[in-house]
Amino acid sequence: MVETKVLTDTSVFGQIAEHQHEQVVYCHDHETGLRAIIGIHNTVLGPALGGTRMWHYASDAEALNDVLRLSRGMTYKAAISGLNLGGGKAVIIGDAKTMKTEALLRKFGRFVQNLNGKYITAEDVNMTTKDMEYIRMETKHVSGLPESMGGSGDPSPVTAYGTYMGMKAAAKKAFGSDSLAGKRIAVQGVGHVGTYLLDYLQKEGAKLVLTDYYEDRALEAAARFGATAVGLDEIYDQDVDIYSPCALGATINDDTISRLKCQVIAGCANNQLADENTHGPELVKRGIVYGPDFLINAGGLINVYSEVIGGSRQTALTQTEKIYDITTQVLNKAEQEQSHPQAAATRQAEERIAAIGKVKSTY
Repeated sequence: MVETKVLTDTSVFGQIAEHQHEQVVYCHDHETGLRAIIGIHNTVLGPALGGTRMWHYASDAEALNDVLRLSRGMTYKAAISGLNLGGGKAVIIGDAKTMKTEALLRKFGRFVQNLNGKYITAEDVNMTTKDMEYIRMETKHVSGLPESMGGSGDPSPVTAYGTYMGMKAAAKKAFGSDSLAGKRIAVQGVGHVGTYLLDYLQKEGAKLVLTDYYEDRALEAAARFGATAVGLDEIYDQDVDIYSPCALGATINDDTISRLKCQVIAGCANNQLADENTHGPELVKRGIVYGPDFLINAGGLINVYSEVIGGSRQTALTQTEKIYDITTQVLNKAEQEQSHPQAAATRQAEERIAAIGKVKSTY
């Protein structure tokens, strides 16, 4: 059965049970100021691989909710992409601009090392390949290292490529053609991945509108890609063909869904639907084709997995290109089953986990 983990028990163990996680690790160090949470959701398919993000959360509860949702999404992302990986994620609580130091990152690396390979980290929001170098000083269980160290480098370009492939597949479903030339596309968030995605879209001749939490970054991207920059809240009201959420999650919610004027939603953000059971079906009712987030943004995971198994960037890109076909399959499946794409994608991922679960239980 496909369901969203809508929390009814706000206790820590209640939330872990509802999300069906295997393990959650709280990491604290007084000397460096480190406060982090590592979530390991499911390791039936292999070790949990997922990036670490650093964010100034409003509360510890918000950070826990984020890491639980993100790590769960990584499980499905790996499963539907055919990777032999489980789902994990980590969050470091704090302002990356003022609190991130070598000592803090290396201390975090010690906590990762203590998990003995059950969790492999990589970069995510507000983290860089240089940060992975510091973490690597304390643990071998890290991916997304610079190419100069034998790693696969920044996974952002591959994440963007997969999102682009998924967007084209969704566009074909909605418009009858996967061409994005002349399509009006609103991109929410122009960080590393969003910027690479803008490059693909501009080269295909799309008409771009964008926004970002950092106004200077939005204006710089607008000038670079010939786009129109709008305010954070204004992005939902744009008259566009495609809305592409590429920032934080839950932007498709009770407040925003009625404002969207698009026919396709396809972006690289995680957990875009605030409530899958409510907002997934609502998008279908509104005639909006939704590219399941954990499916179309899997390129970054595919890239770091390629690094783990000794593959190349080209290997990762070739596998990432298959996101187009998988997205097409999922969208058709959802239509045939009279379901919604997120549910169909989740079911497909769960079916693979269940099948391999007959061979082994956890990593």
